[in-house]
Amino acid sequence: MLLRPRVLLLTVVLSSFGCRLAAWGQIETWLTSPDKSSLFEKQPELRFAVQTNDHPTIEVEDSSRFQPIDGFGYCLTGGSAQHLLRMSPPARAALLRELFAVDSTNIGVSYLRVSIGASDLNERVFSYDDLPRGETDPGLVKFSLGPDRAEVIPVLKEILALAPELKILGSPWSPPPWMKDNADTRGGALKPEFYPAYARYFVKYIQAMKQEGVRIDAITVQNEPLNPGNNPSLKMEAREQAEFIQHHLGPAFREAGLSTKIICYDHNADHPDYPLTILDNPQVAQYVDGSAFHLYRGTIDALSSVHQAHPEKNLYFTEQWVGAPGGLRGNLNWHVKQLIIGATRNWCRTVIEWNLSSDPAYQPHTDRGGCDRCLGAITVDGDKVTRNPAYYIIAHASKFVRPGSVRIASNFLEQLPNVAFRTPSGRHVLVVLNAGGATQAFNIREHGRSAAVELKSGAVATLVWQPT
Repeated sequence: MLLRPRVLLLTVVLSSFGCRLAAWGQIETWLTSPDKSSLFEKQPELRFAVQTNDHPTIEVEDSSRFQPIDGFGYCLTGGSAQHLLRMSPPARAALLRELFAVDSTNIGVSYLRVSIGASDLNERVFSYDDLPRGETDPGLVKFSLGPDRAEVIPVLKEILALAPELKILGSPWSPPPWMKDNADTRGGALKPEFYPAYARYFVKYIQAMKQEGVRIDAITVQNEPLNPGNNPSLKMEAREQAEFIQHHLGPAFREAGLSTKIICYDHNADHPDYPLTILDNPQVAQYVDGSAFHLYRGTIDALSSVHQAHPEKNLYFTEQWVGAPGGLRGNLNWHVKQLIIGATRNWCRTVIEWNLSSDPAYQPHTDRGGCDRCLGAITVDGDKVTRNPAYYIIAHASKFVRPGSVRIASNFLEQLPNVAFRTPSGRHVLVVLNAGGATQAFNIREHGRSAAVELKSGAVATLVWQPT
């Protein structure tokens, strides 16, 4: 159970003289250990005190504030929606409440990414305007949300009934094949003659989703524009994306009066030059809210170079997979350090894991390039639910770092990577990982009060308190 207390693995160490000093405040603590002895479980509360020791210290300072947070969550693929819809209604309702409802017994997922058309985790490829080969529809007369009406949209409506403030990002894997120079779902380039039609395609998608009661907060122009090997996929160079945004997508959004954000790039951290090509051009950048990143290649600190060049633009982390069969020790360590801590310390407003759910056979996925080893945050087998590493990775941030929180300063320790936030209610949240090979004692200190903490190797703790 999510809230079952366990043996305290995070302990307050009082002064070296052994005397109990006056406590200045309580610290709520949640713990995940790689040996699974604690799986995002609440521990007995810690307490701040005045104390002195020689342990490393994480200093939290809320006078230095950085980017606001939009949320933490997952990609709701067509396959994920399919798994959820196959559950019995009571089991699905209970699971969705655990994932999305804002109360003391859930993990508070606050952001979802969905595919515009099919992703590679649908059972088949589709767009919203599919035609027989050789035909075109530049007027988008045949536009329809298609299979999303049967799978993704019903699940989104159930989720939004629980969490109406949840934000949704839409990302296309491919335009309709008739718009592409290879007339295929995989690879190819968007033909310039269809730039105007494809811009209207985005507008019609956002408007159609709104009619279904689903508000799309933001879109990325193309998922992984430098990866034409997926199915579906599209190759879109930076100069092409800039041209499409400046002369077609941006003006189409403006003409339609859409407030949906346009986010560029949406690929790996090894090519910060791609979003910089777009953001360096003010005629393009006027339409662009910011840049999105994945981390299958490159290093997370590359995102700060984009921020430094354009501090007026936002950064988002929008996808990272856990490969099947997964392992809590390795995945928990890497994803928390690189994403929950690393992405937010490098200016990201979101952290999104790929994907929400899988079944025991990692189905469905498309042929000719669909992911056949993508482990969901949960595995759904009928009404049986197994919580996998990404569930706990996101939970350590999503439950407490609510939308509207802001990142605040904390010093970075190599063996104790961490990140701190101030929530809209004024509480402070610290996520810390013991990245070392042994149990580590350390302090957290703020405004002259401190608590000494002990954390096992590979464990992750979220600590929450009311500042003085």
